[in-house]
Amino acid sequence: MARRRRGLPVNGVLLLDKPQGVSSNHALQRARRLFQAQKAGHTGTLDPMATGLLPVCFGEATKFSAHLLAADKVYRTRVELGVITDTGDAEGAVVERHEVPPLTRGDVEGVLEQFHGEIEQVPPMYSALKHQGRKLYELAREGRTVERAVRRVTVYDARLLVVEDAAFELEVRVSKGTYIRTLAEDIGRALGCGGHISALRRLETGPFTSDGMLGLETLEALPGQAEREAVLLPVDVLVAHLLPLVLDADAAGRLAHGQSARVDTGALAAGETARLYRDEAFLGLGTVTGPQEVAPKRLLSTAAD
Repeated sequence: MARRRRGLPVNGVLLLDKPQGVSSNHALQRARRLFQAQKAGHTGTLDPMATGLLPVCFGEATKFSAHLLAADKVYRTRVELGVITDTGDAEGAVVERHEVPPLTRGDVEGVLEQFHGEIEQVPPMYSALKHQGRKLYELAREGRTVERAVRRVTVYDARLLVVEDAAFELEVRVSKGTYIRTLAEDIGRALGCGGHISALRRLETGPFTSDGMLGLETLEALPGQAEREAVLLPVDVLVAHLLPLVLDADAAGRLAHGQSARVDTGALAAGETARLYRDEAFLGLGTVTGPQEVAPKRLLSTAAD
């Protein structure tokens, strides 16, 4: 007998403003309890020190959350110069101190030019990447350091906001897999004094911006379940970058039963993925398999209703 899942069948996307000092998973679980949701997941971890945009997917939305993992992201960060920590942020232990040379805005902007475009990074030991089945931060806490493969990431834009005697603030747009702590350390090294981040806030991820974020306290203050669910975005916002196809009843029925169907695929070529709709209801994703033919790829459990 199948085990019944506890909670309500809540579906949609919450743009959560993660508070400082808690892990992404802790923030996720608090949001899940508030919504009494059967199923929830997030689309990319933020460090406990970091705040800001953490899209949380409930129910059917978890089926499509992977589409955000490769998304570009925008962060605002504060870099403290002259102090290097073992974690690359203010929560770590200080391992080196250096004198900070007199720096003008032009000096910092000149160094930032070295970090535009595709760059190489060595992921930090204090990260969730795995080595022989263990997370790197677990090894780091044991005092161990292992070789990490260099990865290529892209810094699309790095805008200098504030320059002080021994600190500066940046807003950066980066590709997936970019570690802002490592970027700050590398910039500090290029300035001749090292550095670490003391604040980090995510402002954008993929199509989502900070404009629609809600904090846990705001959600807790809403009067009831209906009001909370009203703030959720629909499931198909996660795949809005894909072209839509509208199905008739026959095609929708065939796809819901795992069969290919004849559909007007328009400009879509074989191998491309499309959003599928019956009237205005989102059904899931399909793959174009040939001229005027679509096969099911990832459907909502309600697609057969």
